[in-house]
Amino acid sequence: MGKSVFGGTQSVRALAILLSAACQGFVCERTVAQGDTSPPVVTEYDVVPTWPKRPDHVSDKGWVSGLSVDAQDQVWFFRKGPDPVQVYTADGEFVRTWGKGMFSNPHHLRIDHEGHVWVADFGLHVVQKFTPEGQLLMTLGVPGEKGTDQRHFNMPTDMAITRSGDIFVTDGYGNRRVMHFTSDGSFVKEFGTAGPDPGQFVLPHAIVTDARGVLYIADRNSGRIQLFTQEGQFLEQWSNVLMPWGLSITASDELWVCGSSPHWWYRHGVYPEYKDQMFMRFSTSGRVLQTWMLPLGDIGTDKDHPDTSRLKPGETVGAHCIAQDSQGNIYVGDIYGERAQKFVPVSTRQNDSQASR
Repeated sequence: MGKSVFGGTQSVRALAILLSAACQGFVCERTVAQGDTSPPVVTEYDVVPTWPKRPDHVSDKGWVSGLSVDAQDQVWFFRKGPDPVQVYTADGEFVRTWGKGMFSNPHHLRIDHEGHVWVADFGLHVVQKFTPEGQLLMTLGVPGEKGTDQRHFNMPTDMAITRSGDIFVTDGYGNRRVMHFTSDGSFVKEFGTAGPDPGQFVLPHAIVTDARGVLYIADRNSGRIQLFTQEGQFLEQWSNVLMPWGLSITASDELWVCGSSPHWWYRHGVYPEYKDQMFMRFSTSGRVLQTWMLPLGDIGTDKDHPDTSRLKPGETVGAHCIAQDSQGNIYVGDIYGERAQKFVPVSTRQNDSQASR
């Protein structure tokens, strides 16, 4: 045998041995990867297409802009339609509806620790408190009047109610501020100004509070969540993660957020509200614990008159509100798709062993 360019016969043999070992290792690794049937560490979400079981006399028209789950795992949503407040069990059974003719532009809905129902109506410029049966208990703001003083809102978006009864309102579409009231509705203070700097607001769209009393505010159009003390002191911001439309917080202090991936809210003379759909779970320290993408549905070209017949189960268009029940199910309401949907967490499937090959 002649001299090899690799340095002789021994080098050629050594190289052959190495290549053979590498190929065997590749085959072995590929075989292990294909045959691995370990349980998945990823949680997926399946939509329940038959939820909710809406009776014929209840309308399915209008944006679902607000949604909450109460202590009995009943799901409440607030929609811009003939039957604004609708309640269903976790299994989808109809419980009640009320509010016909009472609202102008429904936005977010919350359930406080005593079971009272709170709603923000940016068309009437008010935040209102109701019994679960629909009896009005309190109105903050002057119905039909907008303003900048202590008595008025300008298109409020959401409210957070602490366990002590304090009320924090994101006066968002018009005034770019947060207003603080006592449990009896007396004004305490306001904080925030319009702007992109930390502690300012571009559009405070949703608000929740955790067990420590920290306020989480979805400054939607700037693509950030800002954290404040109840005294109005800015703590930190989580930016460039998603465009946060809706917030909710669990009993174990995990924050759920729905919206879309980050983008400029205003571009080339138009407002592209979303380019996809998603929900995420955060710890109170800001760590991302979970992400799930939702298919973006097709409703035609006119969002004000959507063709919802095009939508498939699980698709959303303008995911606006989110909540989790005690079993880990996620409920998402979207405005242009005009519906609320239930998503069930899935960690195992019958064909897992086949799918992993």
